[in-house]
Amino acid sequence: MDRVSTGPFTEQNARRLGPVRRFFVRHPRVMDVVVVVLVAGPGAANAFVPHQTRNVATSVAIVVTGGVALLWRRTHPLVVAGVVCGLGVESLGLTGSTSSMEVALGFAVYAVAVAYPARTAWIAAVGLAALLSGAGWLWEMQTPDPTAGRPDGEVVISDDRWGTTAGTAISVLLAMAIGTGVRNQRQHVAALVERGNAVARDRDRQAELARVSERSRIAREMHDVVAHSLTVMISLADGAAASFDRAPNRSREALTELSATGRAALGDMRRVLGALSDDVPLEPTLGPQALETLVERFRTAGLTVRSEGLRLSPSDDTGVRLAVYRVVQESLTNVLRHAPGTAQVDVIVRRAPGWWEVEINDHGAALPVADAGGAGQGLIGMRERAALLGGIVEAGPWEHGWRVLVRLPTQLADQ
Repeated sequence: MDRVSTGPFTEQNARRLGPVRRFFVRHPRVMDVVVVVLVAGPGAANAFVPHQTRNVATSVAIVVTGGVALLWRRTHPLVVAGVVCGLGVESLGLTGSTSSMEVALGFAVYAVAVAYPARTAWIAAVGLAALLSGAGWLWEMQTPDPTAGRPDGEVVISDDRWGTTAGTAISVLLAMAIGTGVRNQRQHVAALVERGNAVARDRDRQAELARVSERSRIAREMHDVVAHSLTVMISLADGAAASFDRAPNRSREALTELSATGRAALGDMRRVLGALSDDVPLEPTLGPQALETLVERFRTAGLTVRSEGLRLSPSDDTGVRLAVYRVVQESLTNVLRHAPGTAQVDVIVRRAPGWWEVEINDHGAALPVADAGGAGQGLIGMRERAALLGGIVEAGPWEHGWRVLVRLPTQLADQ
């Protein structure tokens, strides 16, 4: 049964995703918006907490800019990571706070880890984390700790630089761990998808080759049926017309044979056309007297045929039997076309050790050849049939006419 094409195999086919993940895979921009909200929302809110920043407006502007920059982290991950880190350094210099840029840097580093090899991702992650942490040690604003105090009333100032360094390190390490895992998983799935698509392409190529082979076989059968039948029918019609006045009985016999040949050809055509849609074998049913019947038909069409060994046709080997039948049919058809009025045609079937031999030779044309037609397809078909069975075909001039010699190997020949 032919496979119903469902398009190429994709990552979404290969992975079993839940409804939420499937939604975000199909709508990545929605996930981008979620990331912007996760970064910009808490960062902007934290800017309004007392003693968290020197300049609320600048801090909010940096948070929003960093969040918007993350919208391009899929297409330009390294650039976005550098921009986010630069915004964090700028925020520390202007406001004394990172403005949640360490969180934004984590999302950017995740995109870098997904898009680039581990070596490149780690170099970028360590460098950016070190840059942001170093800026924190230089410019982090120290805030008063209202829960601690001294007996003399002096307010204790807490050191947030360790918190910034730790937060940046944790954010970057988590991003690298998750991003590297996702990259490895995607590469594995991509390899499986490519392998599956390669198998599908190979299967489609095999199916196409099978269809081409079947079309070629059907075309060969059509040629054999049409060329043989029409040639014989034309010869019968010409013979009937020529003897209509002086030998009406011969004309009547020729017309009867013409009708029988036409019906046989119609049956063959229906069988071949039926094979296009049904599981109907293309090979005709060839009885033990098939060759004799075929040769007799050509005798009726006007050929003088001397035959030997027609009953030796291999009755238990369908492929060889059909090949022998088609070779004789095509060769005698060519004699009618190209050697009209030939004195004699010899049809000889021989059995040799390991081979069946079929020889057909004529004694040359005795009448003018008028528009013989043909494009050499019959000889090509004979060679193809013989080649499929491991046989050979020799065709060419012989003494005063033309000879076709076919050898077909078969184990039945030794029995």
